[in-house]
Amino acid sequence: MELVRFGIIGLGNIGNSHVNRFLEGKIPGAKLVAVCDNNPAALERYADIRGWTDSAALIRSGEVDAVLIATPHNLHVPIGIDALENGLHVLCEKPLAVHKADCQRLLAAHTNPELVFGIMFDTRTEPRYQKVREMILGGELGRIRRINWILTNWFRSNAYYASSSWRATWAGEGGGILVNQLPHDLDLFQWIFGLPRRVRAFCPLGKYHPIEVEDEVNALLEFEDGTTAVLVGSTGEAPGTDRREIVGDLGRLVIHTDHLHWTRNLVPTDEHCRTTKEGFVSPETEEIVIPIEGQAGRHTEVICRFVEAIREGKPLVARAEEGLASAELANAILLSSEEDRTVDLPLDAEAFSACLERLCATSRFSPGDASPVATPAPNMNASFN
Repeated sequence: MELVRFGIIGLGNIGNSHVNRFLEGKIPGAKLVAVCDNNPAALERYADIRGWTDSAALIRSGEVDAVLIATPHNLHVPIGIDALENGLHVLCEKPLAVHKADCQRLLAAHTNPELVFGIMFDTRTEPRYQKVREMILGGELGRIRRINWILTNWFRSNAYYASSSWRATWAGEGGGILVNQLPHDLDLFQWIFGLPRRVRAFCPLGKYHPIEVEDEVNALLEFEDGTTAVLVGSTGEAPGTDRREIVGDLGRLVIHTDHLHWTRNLVPTDEHCRTTKEGFVSPETEEIVIPIEGQAGRHTEVICRFVEAIREGKPLVARAEEGLASAELANAILLSSEEDRTVDLPLDAEAFSACLERLCATSRFSPGDASPVATPAPNMNASFN
């Protein structure tokens, strides 16, 4: 294949930013030949690219080899299934789907191993998280005892939530911060540590904004081996905090933008606890600063790797099936809060589907609501934490 012919479906904030990557020549080996949005006004800024208002027609046109799905979340599944069943490669924006059952339904449509199916987990391209994962999997911190994941620097204004009728509604988006801002953080969490065995969470709805969905998350996670984690997220705090702290028997690791700070125990905590004759003395430590070099390729790297996977069989940044775990964790957190109980994992997909159905019945959004008027694409750089 000389050039992969791309179609981008969905021209909202992130869809427009993807279009610009192609127009700026950042995606070698590929050509953007089609854009699609159900709002005709959104197509007007791309007069030199063939525009479609119906994704099904684009998918069956024969003019594209691959589609990038950047629509509202509840459309990822039907469009993704349609594209896969019609022989197209698919790259899907996060989340893969709003809930576990829909993730499973979409993944079940990927029956042709020749088709490349990826998900946009661009935060995995950050060197600092790659190094942390390497250290954890390599056992450098020893047994992990506690994880602190504080993610309150996802501030969003009321104007953001009012920018689209589907946004921050149960029926239109399927949730709030858990399905919009936190999928990257939840993916990183499970990519590094795996999934917990149970979750207890409190997620207030519309605490900071006039919205019907959650804009704050407070969750306690417990793993099979007794390791615990605290996860806090918010779109209403300013200034926000990004504090990722991992405590193991061999010390504490704190993740910073350009370095990792490891307070390393010279003797493992469990050994020191068993053997010391002192009642109040902690293990001796040394301070290690691990510089982080290189830049994250973010969305551009994910798309380029997707093209390389199609043309050369190279590995993706994230396969679509890897989108299931973060969706399951998000579902478990919301279900725990809504039903005021501890939720075990693996998650009962039908229990969450029933919960979401009840919430959708109260939603102000209707699928027949008019699309918003197309506006210039905003600078998304401030959104990428």
